[in-house]
Amino acid sequence: MAGRSLPWWAIGASLIAANISAEQIIGMSGQGFVVGMAIAVWELTAAIALIVMAKYFLPLFLEKKIYTMPQFLEQRFDKRVSLVLSFFWLTVYIFINLTTVLWLGALAINTLTGLDPMYGSILLALFALAYSLSGGLKAVAMTDIVQVVLLIFGGFAVLYIALNQISGSNGVFEGLGIVFNAMPEKFDMILSPDNPSYINLPGVWVLIGAGVWIGHFSYWGFNQYITQRALGAKSLQEAQKGVMFAAYLKLLMPIVIVLPGICAAMAMEMELIPSITKSDQAYPSMMTLLPHGLLGLTFAALIAAIVSSLASMTNSIGTIFAMDVYRSFATKEVSQANLIKTGRMAVVGGLFIAVLVAPMLDSFDSLFQYIQEFTGLFTPGILVIFLVALFWKKATTMSVLVAAISSLVLSISISALFPDFAYIHRMGVVFFLSGFGCYLTALIQGYSNQPKAIDLEGIDFSTSQAFNINAVIISFILAMIYILLW
Repeated sequence: MAGRSLPWWAIGASLIAANISAEQIIGMSGQGFVVGMAIAVWELTAAIALIVMAKYFLPLFLEKKIYTMPQFLEQRFDKRVSLVLSFFWLTVYIFINLTTVLWLGALAINTLTGLDPMYGSILLALFALAYSLSGGLKAVAMTDIVQVVLLIFGGFAVLYIALNQISGSNGVFEGLGIVFNAMPEKFDMILSPDNPSYINLPGVWVLIGAGVWIGHFSYWGFNQYITQRALGAKSLQEAQKGVMFAAYLKLLMPIVIVLPGICAAMAMEMELIPSITKSDQAYPSMMTLLPHGLLGLTFAALIAAIVSSLASMTNSIGTIFAMDVYRSFATKEVSQANLIKTGRMAVVGGLFIAVLVAPMLDSFDSLFQYIQEFTGLFTPGILVIFLVALFWKKATTMSVLVAAISSLVLSISISALFPDFAYIHRMGVVFFLSGFGCYLTALIQGYSNQPKAIDLEGIDFSTSQAFNINAVIISFILAMIYILLW
């Protein structure tokens, strides 16, 4: 937890650095190449989710002095719920998050240097181990500050050079005008039903439906390697300032990440870059337009962002395994030194498995879409569990286990029986059905307040005037973006 000493600027930068990795930079840019600016819904609306997390979730977690999300569930329910969620997160972190980040990073290295992707994966894994093992969360968070600056600078550099070349050295604004006039459909924030990508981003439902928000609140509110940054704050107010800083940075991400993917489609038509056969090649291909010195700096920014996320995930793998799995099965009191050693062994093991599995992802066209759809099988139930754990005193251990199991069964069944049903819609349906199953179970069990339930009356949810003003400003900016680019 970095000694619970992180300042707001380190928290905000670290939140973004942990989030913006290969799956965003390369994967989302690739979706920008295919879909256009509509994919930015996952970046822009995340700002609102961050504000909600800072106001309603953080006060509860910091009040309870939580180290891990499974630890909180053990306090609220029992070890069964904690262990179920621990094994779920370890599986997802190792087989989905680590593997996709490693493989997309290795593909980017291959595009720019020709290095075999397997060797690239190994190098990235070793690089991440080099400082996350020795320094823990504090080392990860502090180096994130430098990496976020490099990341944003590198993204703007790619965009500037690309637009300038598209305009024939007549400036970025003329280049942007050329791209907009040639491909106006790429700038639609809301897709029409005749768009080939409508099934993945079903029109206005991405804003008013439950699916995107389920993904956001599950990720930003209850994802261990994200919330661990805010939990390392020296105070609640410092954590909230850091999360607000991250919300502002989120508004920049479509320019840094999605717009280069759109420019790649134009650059390919103008034969400024080679033909792109896979969408995930869009961002690395655009980087080849940079002059050598700037290419090196931007390449460093990309590797920094990838390694930052790898280090964040591995840090959380070590924390969850040591604190929630190893301690649960230990027959005697475990020393702090033993916990640290066990956590480090889990980190090495997790990365080793991810390196072996990563090449299997080469058959997928878009790994960003793969991540969204796969994690969408689990997130509705996860969100139900945490919401009732925090805010509903009648939730029982059995009711949340029913929610977890029914969520997974329903998600897989709907996906198999109705493959053309948009996964965003499926997430909403599963969320409400598994929530109803949780309610019925609690009703059958007596519908009474549970002894371990959180007393919300003792929690202060008030926020500062500055926090409230910034929340209004961010909401206004988002409204203007969607109104102007509808």
